[in-house]
Amino acid sequence: MMNIQQLKEQFIKIYGEGEIRTFHSPGRVNLIGEHIDYNGGYVFPCALEFGTYGLVRERNDNIVNLASTNFDLKVSVDINNISFKEEEDWANYPKGVMKVMLEKGVRLKGMDILISGNIPNGAGLSSSASLEVLIAVIVDTLFNGGTSDRVDLVKISQKAENTFVGVNCGIMDQFAVGMGRKNQAILLDCGSLSYSYANVDLGDNTLVIMNTNKRRALNESKYNERRAECDEALVILRKEKPISALCDLTSEEFDKLEDVIENSKVRARAKHAVYENERTKRAYECLNKGELKEFGKLLVESHNSLRDLYEVTGKELDTIVEESLKVSGCIGARMTGAGFGGCAIAIVKKSEVDSFMNRIRENYSKLIGYEPSFYLSGIGQGTEEVK
Repeated sequence: MMNIQQLKEQFIKIYGEGEIRTFHSPGRVNLIGEHIDYNGGYVFPCALEFGTYGLVRERNDNIVNLASTNFDLKVSVDINNISFKEEEDWANYPKGVMKVMLEKGVRLKGMDILISGNIPNGAGLSSSASLEVLIAVIVDTLFNGGTSDRVDLVKISQKAENTFVGVNCGIMDQFAVGMGRKNQAILLDCGSLSYSYANVDLGDNTLVIMNTNKRRALNESKYNERRAECDEALVILRKEKPISALCDLTSEEFDKLEDVIENSKVRARAKHAVYENERTKRAYECLNKGELKEFGKLLVESHNSLRDLYEVTGKELDTIVEESLKVSGCIGARMTGAGFGGCAIAIVKKSEVDSFMNRIRENYSKLIGYEPSFYLSGIGQGTEEVK
């Protein structure tokens, strides 16, 4: 947990004395439901306890000053003249959110803002979404009385990343950050944005996030290739059954139709999407019923499907998951996020966590040549003002 008093002292050092309001926005992790958001499927993310703090003070002009404890770069922008500037790096995310809000008619004035995050950069735990939703909630609270519908703020944050920053992300990250609830995960239908919560009571177990420390390199071409393969499968299957997305199919329906997809790779991609969607819905039921062993099995099935059918894991993620499953006290593990690096998750007995991390560190280092990192986090609250 960051020391808010120290952050306030840094804020005063940069901007001077006066009233300061403090906000916190979490990182997120997806428990299960990978690479199916663009196939009309369900995802099952939760907010984390660590994330991004924003300290803010209103100004009497139209200037927004942005500073961060994580980067040396400071940026000042006139809200009447917001444009993307590559050299302004991280500040483009807040600028994008403010620009989209202004376009939607939200009232906005000048602010002094200090950002401080403790989400590991490049780990795939959504530092950009955390920052975007943070800014949207700050603006809404300061200038709109906090009256905006939260899902609208989530959509604004996603639009800013898509249209201003130029990253074609889905809505899951911003949704999990903005709509997260303590000790609950969100079953989100990425097509309709309907959602429901599941209690995450892990009992004697805890969530361990394992960073392979291979920076995620799911480059645009691989991502686009997977999407194109899924689109190809959809075109073929539509000739047999009127569906709007792959995840409209049940696994039984897919099994009857799969032979019409002649290309084995295209068939495998579609099979992952359909089966992963069903696993995600089952995982939601398992957590609500407290069936943790079954939940753990679904995590392993998900990883195997991402490895064998979707082919987005890679040596580092496969190694860290395989080594996790060898350790007593681990009831399930899988890669999480886009793949080809980044993080995996494991559900581990609390009493075994230290020995689990030591063993993974040792075995992974021997096999890969460098150490992984570990993050322990409970399931946290969505973006909010810290009173």
